Amino acid sequence: MTSTSACAETEHGRSDQARFRLIVLDFDGTLADSFPWFCGVLNGVADRYGFRRVEAHQRDDLRALPARAIIRRLGVPAWKLPMIARHMHGLAARDIAEIRLFPGITPMLTALSEQGTALALLSSNTEANVRRVLGPASAARIDHVACGAALFGKARRLGTLLRRVGVAAADVLCVGDEIRDLEAARAVGCAFGAVTWGYTSAAALEAAEPDFLFRAPADIPLVVRPDRGRTRR
Repeated sequence: MTSTSACAETEHGRSDQARFRLIVLDFDGTLADSFPWFCGVLNGVADRYGFRRVEAHQRDDLRALPARAIIRRLGVPAWKLPMIARHMHGLAARDIAEIRLFPGITPMLTALSEQGTALALLSSNTEANVRRVLGPASAARIDHVACGAALFGKARRLGTLLRRVGVAAADVLCVGDEIRDLEAARAVGCAFGAVTWGYTSAAALEAAEPDFLFRAPADIPLVVRPDRGRTRR
């Protein structure tokens, strides 16, 4: 696939029909600005579970890597991943007041909902953490929630979600900030839009050739309803 911006369509006419019936959104790094919190707790988790600490000057290098490569770089045994994930979820619940939605996320969810697009949220975080950060108004915009996916179990959970909702993969756009999100979407046959404001660097995401590259939350509704405007690369 060739990486495109949302403006690379509708040259040959516009349509009043939504391009996608369902948008499946990631949470951490896509809706929630949790990376600063993550960096703040990571070395404590490293000490507890016996993997390499990450110094501030190493963060940019790690942001250029897919999740599996990061785990190898830090020396995290695969069998410890479920324990680490549970511990991180507990820390997130403890510190939930420190985690906020990115600017522009609430208007983006409102725009998608008001133009009739069904929204789903697929996250490895817990539903309780997700709902607390979203708040009641934004959470009410989400039609389907699938939380608690294993770090590398998103493809399976995505397939289950689509079967439950009854939407074909060709009618679905997945939106996320990590290469593992892109891999999950491709495994199931969905289009993928990468956001540049999350955990993985914009350059690494663009090199992976997503279907869309979003530089601001306001770009996302314009892909779903291309008749409403055009977005920038």
